[in-house]
Amino acid sequence: MKRKMSIIAGLSVCGLLFAGCSSAGVTDPGPSASHQAAGGGGGSSEDLGASIVAAVKVDPAVQKLLPAEYAKSGVLQEGTNIQFPPANFFASDGKTPIGNEIDTAKAIAARLGVKVEFQNSPFENLITSLQSGRVDFTMASMNDTPERQKKIDFVDYFKTGIGMLVKKGNPDNIKTPQDLCGHSVTAGVASSQATWAKQLSQKCVADGHKAIDVVESNDDQQRLNSVRTGRDTAELNDLANLLYIARTAGNGAYFEVANSEPLEGALYGIGVTKGNTALRDAIQAALQSLMDDGTYQKILDAWGLTSAYIGKATVNAGTD
Repeated sequence: MKRKMSIIAGLSVCGLLFAGCSSAGVTDPGPSASHQAAGGGGGSSEDLGASIVAAVKVDPAVQKLLPAEYAKSGVLQEGTNIQFPPANFFASDGKTPIGNEIDTAKAIAARLGVKVEFQNSPFENLITSLQSGRVDFTMASMNDTPERQKKIDFVDYFKTGIGMLVKKGNPDNIKTPQDLCGHSVTAGVASSQATWAKQLSQKCVADGHKAIDVVESNDDQQRLNSVRTGRDTAELNDLANLLYIARTAGNGAYFEVANSEPLEGALYGIGVTKGNTALRDAIQAALQSLMDDGTYQKILDAWGLTSAYIGKATVNAGTD
């Protein structure tokens, strides 16, 4: 999955994405999903995997692995950032979390015989919230990286990479990373994409080209509007997210993805605090069970993410 263009040889992704969690229940239920912010339509705002999740049964062998405290409470608290379609966003009612990660978390919980509650807040607080015990696990399109593995453990569930979203028609003819030299791009604050763009900019200058102006913002609407109006040439973000936006915003009339191949491909991981190996192993077993019986594949297929499927729920398998 890992693709390296010649200009980015040697560049690495630090894996800091923009999302988060809090100890409160699902909050800020406004229309914050990227496809909504883009003025989009045409994409489903309902749970495409609902019937798949509803069919998930408890696996007694897996259920035995769940620590007693969680089995007794009957609930797992998940930290997430509900503004990142198709992974996690709000349905048309403005308050119901949906998406492929939401469905996956529900399916994992169902296999373990419990329910899941989603705690929503900015991503930069997510690991801290996990370490403080305000949530039991995280699932928010977070890259599994060696640096993060020093702080938390990951159960890997998804493969993706960086994508380049441009205005429909691609007026600046962006096809490869080197085409971004001399242009302005936007990305999430302290995100892996912003870090990657800054490293790429240094390479541009070293090769005698103009630098890239990297504009960081955690406002989805601002980033998308800046591309649509031409203020920025491209948004750098998770490829799966950008493909969804390109397909749904303005019924596909506003944006396109400049290159459908993932740049700097990486694994996403479910985060569990260090030392809580029993919960980590229970989640891993539940996810592997869902992979083995085809349920997880069905969830990804429902959301148009077939290519992101991995068949083995590894632990801390992410690399730079």
